[in-house]
Amino acid sequence: QVNNKNSEHGGNKEVVASYWGIKGEEVKKEDGTPWKWNCFRPWETYQADLTIDLKKHHVPTTFLDKLAYWTVKSLRFPTDVFFQRRYGCRAMMLETVAAVPGMVGGMLLHCKSLRRFEHSGGWIKTLLDEAENERMHLMTFMEVSQPRWYERALVFTVQGVFFNAYFLAYLASPKLAHRVVGYLEEEAIHSYTEFLKELDKGTIENVPAPAIAIDYWRLPADSTLRDVVMVVRADEAHHRDVN
Repeated sequence: QVNNKNSEHGGNKEVVASYWGIKGEEVKKEDGTPWKWNCFRPWETYQADLTIDLKKHHVPTTFLDKLAYWTVKSLRFPTDVFFQRRYGCRAMMLETVAAVPGMVGGMLLHCKSLRRFEHSGGWIKTLLDEAENERMHLMTFMEVSQPRWYERALVFTVQGVFFNAYFLAYLASPKLAHRVVGYLEEEAIHSYTEFLKELDKGTIENVPAPAIAIDYWRLPADSTLRDVVMVVRADEAHHRDVN
């Protein structure tokens, strides 16, 4: 929101980082320097658990499991064809989709809680936190790779289709919807592992980590893109286990 303030020498604009138009309290880091991010606060930062098992796989047993598994596998082929080995762009584009399921699931559980006058068991916040975490992945990779015009157009199409498809799938069977996300996260772990291989080979330049990533994951100041991919991959493994 922008408030206009007039002075003797003309008007100037003051940016107010609040939906309600009330300027928030100034937030500072532990060292006393100003906190420059409005999209997340210091108490929302964390250190990723890099010891998490990356190879865990839920073997599909039931019909719904197999339906979820092969649905995800069928979606991987066109993704591989379109992005090839452009892993920076691939990560950025796919995070625009990955942030959808948590928001849809949280929204539907929120409405269910209201209809039934009952508690959610904590799952609303868990799913919304997952969606926010995936969105932060996108905010990070935007600093590394900028989408082309046709890729931006693709986001509108894919997100529109996926949002509605996932919405209907969750209404029909929440278990199926979460299984789909679990298998999507397994594929994400694979993609980020391939990303790391390209970084190690030098095919992709291991540039310094974006400032937003250093603050969000509490990374050392000299961290690189490889360090960012490592913590993002750990996040995906956590989402895999939750779903």
